[in-house]
Amino acid sequence: MGPKKNKKKKSSGKGKVNKAEKLRLQKEEEERRLKEEEEARLQVEQEAAARLEKERIEQELMEKLEAKDQERREYELAELHSLEEKFVSAQLWKTKYRAYAKWEHYIACDGSPDPTIPKEINTFMSLWREDQNKDIQLVVEKGQQVLNLIEKLQFFLLDTPPSEITEKEIVQYQETILELQNLLHQKYNEATEHLLKTANMYEDSDTGNMQAVIKDKNITFCIWANLKKKVRFKNHVFCDTHHGFDLPKSLAVSNVAVRILHTHYDHVSPLWLQCQSVPKFEVLKSKESTQHSKDNVEELEEEKKAAEEPNMPTEEETHSDERKSAISFKEKYSSVTDINEKTEEETEKKSEILDIPSQVLNPLMQEKTNEKEDEITDENIVDLQQFVPVGGVYYIDALQLPPQVKQVKNWNMVKLLDIGLEAYRYPPEESDDAPYPPIQITLSLSDNVIYCEEPVIARWDPAGQQWRTDGISNITYETQKSITFEMGAFYTIALLQNVHLNMPYQAWELRPMGINEALLTVTTVFAEVQIQIKGNQCMVAAVTVEEKDVLSHLTGKWICPITLRKVLKEAGLNIFPGEYSYKYISVNKKAPLTEVKAYQQMALVASAFAFGWSKWNLESGQDQVVFKVSEHLKADFVKDWSIYMFSGQRALKLKITETSEAFSKELEEDSEFHSTLYHMLKDFASKEAIDRVNTANFLFIDVVYQLLLATRVLTHS
Repeated sequence: MGPKKNKKKKSSGKGKVNKAEKLRLQKEEEERRLKEEEEARLQVEQEAAARLEKERIEQELMEKLEAKDQERREYELAELHSLEEKFVSAQLWKTKYRAYAKWEHYIACDGSPDPTIPKEINTFMSLWREDQNKDIQLVVEKGQQVLNLIEKLQFFLLDTPPSEITEKEIVQYQETILELQNLLHQKYNEATEHLLKTANMYEDSDTGNMQAVIKDKNITFCIWANLKKKVRFKNHVFCDTHHGFDLPKSLAVSNVAVRILHTHYDHVSPLWLQCQSVPKFEVLKSKESTQHSKDNVEELEEEKKAAEEPNMPTEEETHSDERKSAISFKEKYSSVTDINEKTEEETEKKSEILDIPSQVLNPLMQEKTNEKEDEITDENIVDLQQFVPVGGVYYIDALQLPPQVKQVKNWNMVKLLDIGLEAYRYPPEESDDAPYPPIQITLSLSDNVIYCEEPVIARWDPAGQQWRTDGISNITYETQKSITFEMGAFYTIALLQNVHLNMPYQAWELRPMGINEALLTVTTVFAEVQIQIKGNQCMVAAVTVEEKDVLSHLTGKWICPITLRKVLKEAGLNIFPGEYSYKYISVNKKAPLTEVKAYQQMALVASAFAFGWSKWNLESGQDQVVFKVSEHLKADFVKDWSIYMFSGQRALKLKITETSEAFSKELEEDSEFHSTLYHMLKDFASKEAIDRVNTANFLFIDVVYQLLLATRVLTHS
C-alpha cells in the first residue's frame, strides 16, 4: 500500500509544474504580442509621419513651383503670343494669296471661266448646252474642264474662312456645283446616243455586236450594242477594263445596248458628303473680329489696286508687313492660350474667340444635350456617316438601241428621233408577279484604290436620294481584283467602305526632317501612312500595307492639306475623323480646348522636336493629354523619348517612361512646370533647337497644325 501513495504525490507535482510553465508561456506570448503591436503602431506612426513630411516637402515644393510659375506666367504667355503671331501671318498670307490667284486668273484671259462669278460660269454652261458637237472624245475632254471647275468650287468652299464668305455665296457655289454635275452627265448621255447611232461602225468581228471602250483618267465608257441579237452572245467582257455582264435570254434577243459608265469621282451622293469641311485654325468669329478681318481684306484690296503690277507676296514680306496687324489682333482679342476652363460659363465665353471644329466639339456636346438625332431604321439604307463610296460610281444602264445609219448609194441615212437617249426598262412595267432572271455584273477593281475589307455594294435610289443594299445578291469578291454580283434591274452602283476602318490608330509620330520639314506617320490596323511636310505643302511619302508599298500614283506629289485629305479618302484610306465619328468608334475623350491648344503648341515647336504616341494618354483623364517628346535636329529615327503631360494651362515632364508599371503624375527630378509647352521644352532644349523654333516658317507651322487637327491623333489613337 505504501509505494502506491508515493506514486500519487509525484504525479501531482508534475501537474503543478506543467501548469506553471503554461502560464509562463502564455505570459511571454502576451508580452511578445503587445511588443509587436507596439512596434507595429510605432512603425505606422513613423510611416505616417514620414508620409506627412514627404507630403509637406512636396507641398512646399509645389507651392514654390506654383509661385515661380505665377511670377513668369505673364512673360511666358507674352512670348507664346509672339509665336502665335505666325498663325495670324499664315491666315493673312492665305487671304492675300487667294486674292492674288483671282487676279492671276483675270489677267490670264485663257477663256476659262471663274466659277465663283455667276455671269462667267452661267455663260460657260449656256454655251456648252447649245453646243451640238456630241463626239464622245470631245465631250470627255470638255468634261475635264468641267471637273476642274467643280473641284475649284469645292476647294473654295473648304479653304475660305467664314469671315471671307457669306451664306448667300455658299448656297450659290453649291448650286453651281450641282448644275455643272448635271450638265456633265447630260453631255455624257448625248455622246452615248450619238455613239449608238453609229454602232455598226464599231462592230466586233467575232460576235457581230458593237463594243467600244473610251478611257480617260477621270472616266471610263464601256458600251455594248446587241446588233445580232443572238442568245449565245448574251455575256460580254470588255477587254481593256475587264468589266463584264451576263444578260438574261430575253435581253439577249432584244434591241438593247448596255453601258457601264465608270466615273472615278462621285457626283451621285449628297453634296455634303463631297464638301465635308476640314478642321482649320480660326480665331476670328465674333462680330467684332469679323469686322476686323474684313478690314484686313479691304486693306489688302487697296494695296492690290495701288500696286502697278501685282506681285506674289514673299513669306518674309508677309511676316514683317503684317506684324502690326498681328499686334493689333492681340490687343483686341485674347490669345488662344488665355482660354481657361475653370467654369463652363467661362469656357463658353472664351470659345467664341477660338473656332473649335465641330469634329472636336460634338463628342462633348453629346454629353450635355438630350436632343435625339434621326436614326436610320431601314437596314437597307446606307448610313453615309459610316459608309462612303470608294473608287467612284458605276452607271450600269440598259439602253434602247436607236435606229442605225444605213448607207444608200453614196448617202448615209438615219431615222431621227426626238426622244433622245432612251432607257430600256428591265424588268418591263407590264410584267406579272413572276420573277425575272437577274443581270450578272462583274466589275474590275482599280489599282488606285485600297479595299481593306470586302466592300459593300449599294445601288442608288433616285426617289429616296439614298444608297440602298437591297436588290443585289450572290456577291463574289476576289480580293483587290474584281467583284461579281447579281441585280434584279439596272442600277447605278457604288462600292462602299467603312469610313472608320483605320480608326482608332495604333500609333503616330511627328518628327522634324530638316528646316521647315517634318514627317507625320500614322499607323493603323491595315496600313502605315507617311505624310511629308515641307513649307506650305505636304505629300504622301509612302503607304505601306502588309509590308508592301501601295498607291504609288499618290506618292511624290506636293499638294495642300485639303487636297491631301481628299485624295487619301478617295483612295479608300481615311485617317481623318468626321463630325460624327465618335458615334461609330471608341474615342479617347479629351477636353476640346486642351486638344486644340496641344495641336497648336506642338505645331509651333515641330521644327525641332519630335512627338509620338504614348500609352499613358489613355490613363491621364479628359483634362490632360500625354505624349512622347524628343529634341530632334537630324533626319534619322528618334531614340530617346521623354513623357510630357499638357492640360492647356500647364505642361509637365513626367518621371514615368513607356515601360513603367503604372501611370503617375510625379514630376521628373529637378524639373519644373510651365504655362506653355514651348517653355517646358525650353528647360531641356539646346540653343540650336530653340533658334530653329523661333525662326520656323509660319506656313510650315500652319500645315503641321492643319494635319494634326485633321487626324486628331491625341483622341483617335
